[in-house]
Amino acid sequence: MNSIHSFKNKFPLPIRLFLGKALLFFVVWRIVYSVFLVDSKWVDQKLTHHVGEASTFLLNNMGFMEGFTTNRKNVISVYEGETLSNRSSIIYHHNKRVLFIGDDCNGLQLMVLYLGFIICMPSKFWRKFRYVVLGLLVLDFINILRCMGLVYLREYFLLYFDFAHHFLFKAMVYTAMFLIWKRYASKIKLKNGAIQN
Repeated sequence: MNSIHSFKNKFPLPIRLFLGKALLFFVVWRIVYSVFLVDSKWVDQKLTHHVGEASTFLLNNMGFMEGFTTNRKNVISVYEGETLSNRSSIIYHHNKRVLFIGDDCNGLQLMVLYLGFIICMPSKFWRKFRYVVLGLLVLDFINILRCMGLVYLREYFLLYFDFAHHFLFKAMVYTAMFLIWKRYASKIKLKNGAIQN
């Protein structure tokens, strides 16, 4: 028991507080999501629909591409012999399906991760509020751009679609989130084990 206590004391108090808050935030989020949100799928459905609609709107109104539509429907798929029922937003180009946006791709988990960091880091309320609102808007817009990029690759450069989907665009989204975190944390200073804002 003493070894655990001495190991814990090797970390400065602000870091221990941050890790404790982060663990509490994670546990509360998992309980809320598992108990209240996973069955209703209300948050996932609204966000997935929003990403599909916004991507379609921007594809039709920016640049040279047009003829995109989207609709939200129940999709039954089979994965490794298991039947999965999922809600999705599907983007069509001239009535040909070009992109399937499942609830796992709507950016919700990414936004919660971002939100958790901002909430757990010490700062003044209005500064946190600004970073929460603006950061979530930026991450949502980047996710919409990611979907637009995937549609473009699917239509014109199919060879690069899988690489961009699994690696490139994910790296871009996480890099953007890290840069916002870095800017937020750069104003927080540790002085004699205490946090100075």
